[in-house]
Amino acid sequence: MKNLNDYWSCLIALEKILKLILFCIISTQVFSQIEDTSKVIMLIDTIDVLDNNSETLDEEVFQMQKSPWGAVLRSTIIPGLGQFYNESYWKIPIVWGLLTYYTSIWIKSHRLYWDNQEYYLNYKDIDKNIANDFKNRRDQYRDQRDEFAVYIGLVYFLTLVDAYVDAHLFDFDVGPDLFTNGIQFNVRIFPW
Repeated sequence: MKNLNDYWSCLIALEKILKLILFCIISTQVFSQIEDTSKVIMLIDTIDVLDNNSETLDEEVFQMQKSPWGAVLRSTIIPGLGQFYNESYWKIPIVWGLLTYYTSIWIKSHRLYWDNQEYYLNYKDIDKNIANDFKNRRDQYRDQRDEFAVYIGLVYFLTLVDAYVDAHLFDFDVGPDLFTNGIQFNVRIFPW
């Protein structure tokens, strides 16, 4: 029963950390700088005055196809959902594979930590050498468990960052540059 209570307390702590990360992400959007619209209006008026010969003012406003914060929100709810939203399907198995591996090692280390804690308490009064071995193992498994908890948090955070950046770069054109009409030279450094 003691192991189950500690397991739930660790899950509650992880939930609080995830809520803190979500709050930080949302608060950056809420408390971001407010754009001064008077400069934008002045710029449009200046363009209109300079371009008074044309009958219509052709304004092309770039509209992103993917919302970066929408991708982050999706990835916050379910890791990998932001990558699905950004159509980066090949990243989803990597995210889930890493999270599954790190979580399984975390669970195994957590179980071994509590087993060695129980053995240590049982042998503490009987044999000091055996109890000391169990204490060293307990500390080793605790350190390993905490290390993998950090890895899980890093993978989760990097998934959010990747979803945000990938949504920003979704419309980026990586095709050939149509403006270079010059001659291109290919240079080989090695003769073979």
